[in-house]
Amino acid sequence: MDRAAALATDLRRRGLTDVLDDSTSRALHSSDASLYRVPPLLVARPRSAEDVATAIELCARHEIPLTARGGGTSVAGNAVGPGLVLDFSRHMNQVLHVDAEARTAVVQPGVVQAALQRAAAPYGLRFGPDPSTHTRCTIGGMIGNNACGSRTLGYGRTSDNVAGLKAVAGDGTALDLPLDLASQSAPAAPDLPGQGIPAAVRDLAMANLATIRTEFGRFGRQMSGYALEHLLPERGFDVARLLVGSEGTLAVLTEATVRLVTDPAHRALVVLGYADIAAAGDAAPGVLAHRPTACEGIDARIVDVVRLRRGPGAVPPLPRGAAWLFAEVAGDDEAEVLERAARVAAGGEDALVVTDPVKAAALWRIREDGAGLSGRSPAGRPAHAGWEDAAVPPEMLGRYLRDFEALLAGHGLTGLPYGHFGDGCLHIRLDVPLDRPGGPKEFRDFLVAAATLVAGYGGSLSGEHGDGRARSELLPLMYSQAAIDLFAGVKAIFDPGDVLNPGVLVRPRPLDADLRIPAARPVREGLALAYRHDGGDFGQAVHRCTGVGKCRADNTATGGVMCPSYLATKEEKDSTRGRARVLQEMINGSGVTGGWRSPEVHEALDLCLSCKGCASDCPTGIDMAAYKSEVLHQTYKGRVRPLAHYSLGRLPRWARLASRMPRAANALMRVPGLPALAGVDRRRALPEFARETFRAWFERRRPMSSPTGGRPVMLFVDTFTDHFAPEIGRATVKVLEAAGYRPRISERRQCCALTWISTGQLDAARTVLGRTVAELAEAAGEGVPIVGMEPSCTAVLRSDALELLDEAVAGPVARMTRTLAELLSGTPGWRPPSLDGVTVVAQPHCHHHAVMGWEQDLRLLREAGAQVSRLGGCCGLAGNFGVEKGHYDVSVAVAEHQLLPAIRQAGPGTAVLADGFSCRTQIADLSARTGTHLAQLLADRLP
Repeated sequence: MDRAAALATDLRRRGLTDVLDDSTSRALHSSDASLYRVPPLLVARPRSAEDVATAIELCARHEIPLTARGGGTSVAGNAVGPGLVLDFSRHMNQVLHVDAEARTAVVQPGVVQAALQRAAAPYGLRFGPDPSTHTRCTIGGMIGNNACGSRTLGYGRTSDNVAGLKAVAGDGTALDLPLDLASQSAPAAPDLPGQGIPAAVRDLAMANLATIRTEFGRFGRQMSGYALEHLLPERGFDVARLLVGSEGTLAVLTEATVRLVTDPAHRALVVLGYADIAAAGDAAPGVLAHRPTACEGIDARIVDVVRLRRGPGAVPPLPRGAAWLFAEVAGDDEAEVLERAARVAAGGEDALVVTDPVKAAALWRIREDGAGLSGRSPAGRPAHAGWEDAAVPPEMLGRYLRDFEALLAGHGLTGLPYGHFGDGCLHIRLDVPLDRPGGPKEFRDFLVAAATLVAGYGGSLSGEHGDGRARSELLPLMYSQAAIDLFAGVKAIFDPGDVLNPGVLVRPRPLDADLRIPAARPVREGLALAYRHDGGDFGQAVHRCTGVGKCRADNTATGGVMCPSYLATKEEKDSTRGRARVLQEMINGSGVTGGWRSPEVHEALDLCLSCKGCASDCPTGIDMAAYKSEVLHQTYKGRVRPLAHYSLGRLPRWARLASRMPRAANALMRVPGLPALAGVDRRRALPEFARETFRAWFERRRPMSSPTGGRPVMLFVDTFTDHFAPEIGRATVKVLEAAGYRPRISERRQCCALTWISTGQLDAARTVLGRTVAELAEAAGEGVPIVGMEPSCTAVLRSDALELLDEAVAGPVARMTRTLAELLSGTPGWRPPSLDGVTVVAQPHCHHHAVMGWEQDLRLLREAGAQVSRLGGCCGLAGNFGVEKGHYDVSVAVAEHQLLPAIRQAGPGTAVLADGFSCRTQIADLSARTGTHLAQLLADRLP
């Protein structure tokens, strides 16, 4: 029995019931949000403090390292390890108690920061630190790294907000901190439970007071190394705060008592414009005199990326400049807050004061997505963490930024700078060419030079992310040998066997060891999709995932979609990040060895709904639907496919046949057991074929009532509208004609090949789609708009066609393709029919959201007078996904996240708007309501 199997056996024998030793789980946990790849031997998901103590005991016995992991959003390689990874996010994720009077909460380490905020909100309280990953990072991870966020100036660091910790040290000692040793005149008896370690640490500190007083706690964002300043007598000898920021190298947290704060009644955001990022850095210390709760810096380069990715409307008007400070002032006296805001604004070259919370949120969103958006450099290259977190005393920030920009230029690197300028902290990801020969050496050379620069300014290698594998080796450039020896001494007291997170902080791994990107080979040959934005490299495409983990958050409240399968199962393998990690391991070829046909790959992709939510919602632009199509294509090319690929994947062919005898076809589909033979779940009610197709109706109508005037518009007649929902086509014609258009259709049947794409039949898809694009090219060339009625098919023309076909052919059609709302909103003089008094619950199709965006539809509805409640998330059917055997339960769970509860709460007169055929099918199948298309909603109210 090998070491991993022996440890797994002992863990299970001792009561740990959730131990994962399969290759998929090891692949999922081989990386965090950092550059590093360290496949673990196995993963365990503890349920209790006893489980944690048992794991540490057994790891010590088996001489296997242990690494604690929360949300896996650590950026410096703090949450990966070669032994046992303890994943706290699955089970130990509860808020145990909120004490409103004491303003504290007791939490388990795996609770997500946003979940703690929800638990505290009913009491008018919140947890102060708010990192940009607050929707998915865990409190345990925040404690491990001493996370800060944008509002540290107002609320402090995590270490400032911890009242007590329970943990298990590396030697197995149970710790319940703080202990009041500061008041003891003699060392505590080491045999008293839990006091041996703190007493030894106190003795070590007392023997090294000069080193601690001169080298530690010099400014607020000095986060590198252990926070030994908390061991000073004048600071109360606070061992709990020493553990905050120790990156899981001393003890493993099992419970925390954190302080809560009240939110001020009033806030004002002041945006100040400057000529460049260094000028903004110069100005930041002056803002601090006005007691801001936040003072953030962003650069025009990151604003440009937001505009490019989200559209021009994503960035509200900003003051003149190429860099900006976002200064927030807050308080309970509105007049006093506004007066302070005015004083802050007076200090800028140009300024904007924002008091509207909605407008302020739109501005803050630019900053919040910074970490993910900066995953691509201004030069269009992949940009990496590693030196993303340095800090200097705030009064030196401007000078440091100028020297840092010069250092970047000298190394030929670019990035998107932003950060906590009021704290002197700069975030940036850099386009070090790690995928090229010599890349790792360039990475090392730059990090050494950057560390030397920041140390010269009296700064810190890390300002909140921790040192991890990226910077621990560089600590001697910042600290004296005496301080480095102190780190080793503290580690020896807590973890004498070096069980906990070895290679981090003490006896560090080389910073260029275990890098993920250099271990990946390019994958360019024999691909079906173009990967236009990744140089034709599938490997580069899947390595877009930086691990920031937004796919593990619930983004639906703000209209987001990603990632519906994770929200349904809460399993890492069902997140976008988890799937990307498995695909990365497939390319690496050492942990996942079966290539495209690897069981691990197909297990991870099985519950991917191909919703494309990640293509828009993931800050790095991952498109897992495309990757799944590629995997299925490569797997089954020239091989027998699953039954559903022949039935559902080739639906347009069967629909065309059924249109000749729709009654007989519908009767056949009702034969018991027949749909199951075609790979359809027996619980699904299949939609019926229309007795008259839309094309047949249009051809029959054309000679009788086709208008001779009006602007021409080409209707893209998709399979679903044509064969299943011709009433939507008829409504679209009515609306277009009323708007002054003359609709026409192509002479030949069209199909976007969506069902072939989603099942990975990409050679056939290219042929089918190629014919359609050729048919539409004439209209596009004439400048005639092409209107799609089915969102998923419209999205294919706008997006997938450019990946499957020559861009010169598909591009003109993509540029002329519109949704109905886009066309109508851009029609001069057009006014929608009145929807006054109409309440709408809208379920945007996922592909509509991801590719075209639904904002135009929302604007049209509101301008017409409708009261609109926009749902986020996916309907759960997602084309063929929810119909296939094995997916029904997850499909329903996805629908229960937002769609079905909203329908149940809707009044009888509420319109359920669902343009997507899949969405309407799911609604009809799982509720007593029916969905309405936008064209029907408008057509019904035309005079």
